[in-house]
Amino acid sequence: MNYLTNDKLVIVGAAGMIGSNMTQTALMLGLTPNICLYDVFSAEGVAMEMRQSGFDDANIQVTTDPKEAFTGAKYIISSGGAPRKEGMTREDLLEGNSGAAQELGENIKKYCPDCKFLVVIFNPADITGLVALVHSGLKPNQVATLAALDSTRLKEALAKHFGVSQTEVKNAYTYGGHGEKMAVFASPTTICGVKLLDVIAGKATVNGKGLTPDEWKKLQEDVTKGGATIIQYRRRSSFQSPAYLAVKMIEGAMGGEEFNYPAGAYADTSRYNHVMMALPTRITSDGIYQKPVLGTKEEIAALDASYEHLQNLRDQVIKMGRLPELDKWHEVNPNL
Repeated sequence: MNYLTNDKLVIVGAAGMIGSNMTQTALMLGLTPNICLYDVFSAEGVAMEMRQSGFDDANIQVTTDPKEAFTGAKYIISSGGAPRKEGMTREDLLEGNSGAAQELGENIKKYCPDCKFLVVIFNPADITGLVALVHSGLKPNQVATLAALDSTRLKEALAKHFGVSQTEVKNAYTYGGHGEKMAVFASPTTICGVKLLDVIAGKATVNGKGLTPDEWKKLQEDVTKGGATIIQYRRRSSFQSPAYLAVKMIEGAMGGEEFNYPAGAYADTSRYNHVMMALPTRITSDGIYQKPVLGTKEEIAALDASYEHLQNLRDQVIKMGRLPELDKWHEVNPNL
């Protein structure tokens, strides 16, 4: 197989369902033959399955030792936190997973400071990504969090409502926090070439169907609770979709297909700053870059509210001691 790179990819939390799916996806996409499976529990079973799947030329390393795992790593995807269970919010995982994120960042700074790109996907991803970024010493354009899953859930919901293929749904995006405080936008979206705003306003239909303002509000709510719905149906947190999207993000960073869904990025503008949040982005071999957020007055207000929620979560983590005070971040990470 021709691989995108021979650089070392570390999958943190590799023994879990997300980690094992990420491993298989990375190998199927031909990203790199050099993959290290790191977990506090042995991921040897995952490695055995991959070898038995016929990935004969892959060099799959398994370790529970962070020094062995991170030394020489150029790309890292981490699902190495506790999963969400039924009845829990992402925020319920804040304290424990913030600790895991701090350890992740410190391991990067200690063992692989020349890492090229990090994707953080364990919840609450906006906060865990921020904690990892601050402690890692990496540049802001080298760290991203999983936010595309909210946008793909919006795309699925709209396609179901109108009875069309998901390929007909364009620019269905959510921004802000990865959670029930996310801002679900309508203004960029078209379905079969028809503007979603025109459908909501009653000026157009798609496939003979409309979407009233009340129906749109309900659909938005359903999207924000998409993760909880998966748990209800599957009796476990989602693992296939976050695994696939996370690997597609790292593929973009490796110089493969550019990743254009919204991703969690470090916001540093006059309006939004000192947080990780879902923004219009692109991920290429040059890293993650942000594009301007465009929306209606109501959509920007919803994004402002989501940003305020993220600030509150960040401040809680500062009080826990997992992050320094804002004016001390530069001392820990000179790139901030």
